[in-house]
Amino acid sequence: MADMSRPTVSRAAAAPLTATPVEAPRVGWVFIGLYTSAFISTSLLFLAPLLVTLALKVNSLVGLDAAPNSLALVAGVGGLLSMFANPFFGRMSDRTSSRLGMRRPWMVIGLAGGSLGILVVALAPTIPVVLVGWCIAQIFFNALLAAEVAVLADQVPVAQRGLVSGVLGVCVPIASVTGTFLVKLFAGNQLTMFLAPCAIGGFFVLLFAATLNDRRLVEADKPPWSLREFAGTFYVRPRNGPDFSWAFASRFLFVLAYAFLTTYQAYYLLDRIGTAEADVPRQIFLGTLVQFVVVVAASLAGGVLSDRTRRRKVFVLTASLVYGLAMFVIAVATDFDGFLVGMAIGGLGFGLYVAVDLALVVDVLPDNDSAAKDLGVFNIASALPYSVAPAIGPAILAVGGGSYAVLYAVAGICAVVGALAILPVRGVR
Repeated sequence: MADMSRPTVSRAAAAPLTATPVEAPRVGWVFIGLYTSAFISTSLLFLAPLLVTLALKVNSLVGLDAAPNSLALVAGVGGLLSMFANPFFGRMSDRTSSRLGMRRPWMVIGLAGGSLGILVVALAPTIPVVLVGWCIAQIFFNALLAAEVAVLADQVPVAQRGLVSGVLGVCVPIASVTGTFLVKLFAGNQLTMFLAPCAIGGFFVLLFAATLNDRRLVEADKPPWSLREFAGTFYVRPRNGPDFSWAFASRFLFVLAYAFLTTYQAYYLLDRIGTAEADVPRQIFLGTLVQFVVVVAASLAGGVLSDRTRRRKVFVLTASLVYGLAMFVIAVATDFDGFLVGMAIGGLGFGLYVAVDLALVVDVLPDNDSAAKDLGVFNIASALPYSVAPAIGPAILAVGGGSYAVLYAVAGICAVVGALAILPVRGVR
């Protein structure tokens, strides 16, 4: 007998385009708090290695001269896998008819497998082993992320999506500060630097999974599996969702700018600013902290204002332009203070962007019956830049004579073009 305390999903009763699958009641602050803590934790699992430890691990194995190319290989292949992993596990989550729910099983599986991959990276004696470990981490952490993001479409009504998206917008900066602080705290103990974020983040992910009133799919309503459906896992036809496609392009370009910053900031500080290697974790932490303070204020205010004005596009447009300006400021900076100014401006743009972008995307989903799959496809716009940035970064540096100023100027251009890409969206104001 089905557990009637959990929502059961019927495809015949699926909701219209911008509604949740079964129109959800307003969510309370307990749910928002638990969801936010889980989202922060998931961001921590990704960002702690990307911001500091992965670059330092690679540098410890091959040295500074060879590190950019080796990091490009590891981050690029891992990012490429994540592009396919996220929509694939999103599709699997949409089809899951477990008694535990549609999303919960993949949160647990993703956390366990991803943490194992991080352990492999931490203990790796060579770059190929680092690559294997990072690929495992990317695959399974994306299974966790795909299920977690779908909870917004499952559980949160349209009228609260700006608010919840704004609250979720502070998760990345909080995770960035937390991750860099943990790395700084355990500097000198490489194994602990990698595993502490997994232990702390894992606790809150499991707490949310345990308390989630998860959506459930009736076995009889599960669509048949076919090769055509499997192929459709990895794309959304632009004709079926033009607004979704433009939002995808805008997100890709914005995140590409951010990926240039996060992938190369350690080397930027070493080469352009002249930071000593031992000071890199501290300076990245300070830069991330400055950005965090501004992001929190901008994200919370942006989400509330978006709901009140019932507008999304103007916030995404403004945020992308401001972030482009931040990249130009970092490009011309010649000392650490200049870098901090750029990070603060970037925090304003980033905060406004993450406050509204996710709400905009959920509002223009082509089909809420496949919310996790479509959000997984959209996550390609967040994952692909982490392959593209390290892949083309060395070429940009070569053309620019090794100048990180040129690299970050290119990042600024990407953000500005991303702002223009949101203009054709028609389904939201």
